[in-house]
Amino acid sequence: MILTIIAGARPNFMKIAPIIHAVQKAQAAGKNISYRLVHTGQHYDKNMSNTFFEELNIPKPDVNLGIGGGTQAEQTAGIMIAFEKELLQNPTDLVVVVGDVTSTMACSIVAKKLHIKVAHVEAGIRSWDLTMPEEINRMVTDVLSDYYFTTSEVANINLKNAGVESKRIFFVGNVMIDTLIANMDRLNKPEIFDLLKLKEKEYLMLTLHRPANVDESGKLKALISEIVNNVQGLPVIFPIHPRTAKIFSELRIQADNLYIVEPMGYLEFNYMVKRSKAVITDSGGITEETTVMGIPCITLRNNTERPETCIIGTNELIGTTLGVIKPILDKLFSGNWKKGSIPELWDGKTSDRIIDIFLGLQL
Repeated sequence: MILTIIAGARPNFMKIAPIIHAVQKAQAAGKNISYRLVHTGQHYDKNMSNTFFEELNIPKPDVNLGIGGGTQAEQTAGIMIAFEKELLQNPTDLVVVVGDVTSTMACSIVAKKLHIKVAHVEAGIRSWDLTMPEEINRMVTDVLSDYYFTTSEVANINLKNAGVESKRIFFVGNVMIDTLIANMDRLNKPEIFDLLKLKEKEYLMLTLHRPANVDESGKLKALISEIVNNVQGLPVIFPIHPRTAKIFSELRIQADNLYIVEPMGYLEFNYMVKRSKAVITDSGGITEETTVMGIPCITLRNNTERPETCIIGTNELIGTTLGVIKPILDKLFSGNWKKGSIPELWDGKTSDRIIDIFLGLQL
């Protein structure tokens, strides 16, 4: 069996890394399975360098299609054109896509038009918010996929409600958590920890990048001010997303407990999260990691595609209005935060289950 595994953005590599490790384990056991790793080049930054691949023991891609930025349509078209050539030159049995980036959707369309089966890892998650490009990517990919690998029972229900046959849905767990568990003992203390003389459970981590929170400078300034003014003077560490940095530079926010730092590598960032009092974010993936690490998480969004992090885990979805921030931080500092637990099958063995299922497919 030959797999073509797609990655387009940094979060994808954290998802495909354990899948590749599971393939390698199966190969070592004498199984007839191989892979070709295709990086579409959708996202590129200095952290997507050799250092990043080495950090997580991720194999270098067999090919980088070199599709850079541009509009959603330009990027989608570029990926489709380049990936069609890739598939024609390198035939495969199964195209494996992960997550919900543009590359996931674009490569699924190309594969299906070439009559190649598609497996979607992290299928069935839904925010029901069509203003998010990721939601459109998820929905289109799930319409086209042949095999669905899910992280939760909620995702299973979403797919069944959309008419997907139960026999094509495989509840396997969360590949992102495979990566987290595999690297928990390798987390790396960043220089900023000692430089700022931080103490465990006596600082908060902040990440913001979604347009609804960062595109309007007045709202961004008000959100950050409300946060730093209600954390009882604790340091707030803000690894700033490039998208946010452009706007933030014009805000002239002055707060003695706010520390703007460069984006961190995976091992450094999760070192900081694991030792923090709480995380404030508008990310989806971080809410999964905080749930497994047992760290309180406050999500500044009106919806989430990962409801299990709220229902089962340590995450609270609070919306984006200013008035909700002080009460939730008061709850945090009162010591009444829910303990949370780890969702079913988020055990670090998801990728092994996926490869076992691949090997049993009749392609």
